[in-house]
Amino acid sequence: MPTEFWRVPEKGWRVKAGIAHETLDGERRVAATPETVKQLVGLGLEVQIESGAGLASGHGDDDYRAAGAAVVQSLVLGSLDVYCHVRPMEPSTAGALRRGSVTVGLGSPSSELPTVRALAAGGITSFALELVPRISRAQSMDALTSQALVAGYRCVLEAAMRLPRFFPLYMTAAGTIPPARVLVLGAGVAGLQAIGTAKRLGARVSANDIRPASADEVASMGGTFIKLDLETAEASGGYARELSADRGALQRALLAPHVAQADVLITTAAVPGRRAPLLVSREMVQGMRPGSVVVDLAAESGGNVEGSIPGQDIPVPTADGQGLVTLVGIKDAASAMPADASRLYAKNVANLLALMTKDGTVSPDFDDEVVAGTCLTHLGEVRHAPTAEALAALAGETEPVGTTRPGTEGVR
Repeated sequence: MPTEFWRVPEKGWRVKAGIAHETLDGERRVAATPETVKQLVGLGLEVQIESGAGLASGHGDDDYRAAGAAVVQSLVLGSLDVYCHVRPMEPSTAGALRRGSVTVGLGSPSSELPTVRALAAGGITSFALELVPRISRAQSMDALTSQALVAGYRCVLEAAMRLPRFFPLYMTAAGTIPPARVLVLGAGVAGLQAIGTAKRLGARVSANDIRPASADEVASMGGTFIKLDLETAEASGGYARELSADRGALQRALLAPHVAQADVLITTAAVPGRRAPLLVSREMVQGMRPGSVVVDLAAESGGNVEGSIPGQDIPVPTADGQGLVTLVGIKDAASAMPADASRLYAKNVANLLALMTKDGTVSPDFDDEVVAGTCLTHLGEVRHAPTAEALAALAGETEPVGTTRPGTEGVR
């Protein structure tokens, strides 16, 4: 490693890691819990955390002090060796970091190009947790998976609170109440969690995914897999790939009767780095029964359902004009359950740092496929090829600079 890029701790001096107090409106998670602070301190790091950073997730300042962290009113970014965060940084934050420092957190590189440019220009070695390779050894660092677990669970609760009827079957003296019918589109981590949660609430659950291998996974969660006459659409690593425009239209046509029969529709298909695929048209929503609920978990990335808006409930008139369907655009799903979301996310962050730390020094080994795959910027270069290409296109260049890793696509 270049000597100007990695500082070797002197006697009595430790690498300083800072934990940010998230400032984005609605974000209640934190990048470290008292449990992971103990882990980082055990690795030989000096940990600083901003006062109040963990309050929303149930952790007070005294909890962090007891775990070995120093609680500060505000982090001095230029003094940190490692900066841990949840949401993507602002360009100003990236610009304030010390050259050669390391950042770990969600980067959303496709939508945060100015920040990526600032990280590269500042000589920051940044790790975007969205880029963690989908291999067994990296599962404990996979933040997309851990947060999708929370989001899939939460979206079912959001639907249940809005549906004007029960989820389970009830047989009473006054008559029998049939179970609600729930349809889940997308059987990644979030979709499977949604299936399992809806099933535990007593609903009759069915699901569809364009990857044939998902049928067994859906069945294992208690759902019924809906098989459509479509081409196989599975990419490497177990991801789904986007369908062509005509195949997408055919998919919607084949799904329409199943959507019309559902009391609750939950859509979870997301493509990291790209706009979410459109799975459900407005006409399909209007074909549902009055009182039905549609929850679009992908609303923040463009939406699986036409017309969904993040953070808003939109009443959609049914085709017969006899009632309304509630279209829910989910926003900050994982942040709505900050305690467990932070517990999982903080462990992802700490495990990645542990992989890169030896004898109290954070020194990434780029021969390690997990480290190399997760790296976004290093030594002034953008190491994630699709992001480098997007920056080059934005700058009007013909050849992107500093690309070392192919893109990762698919549905989580």
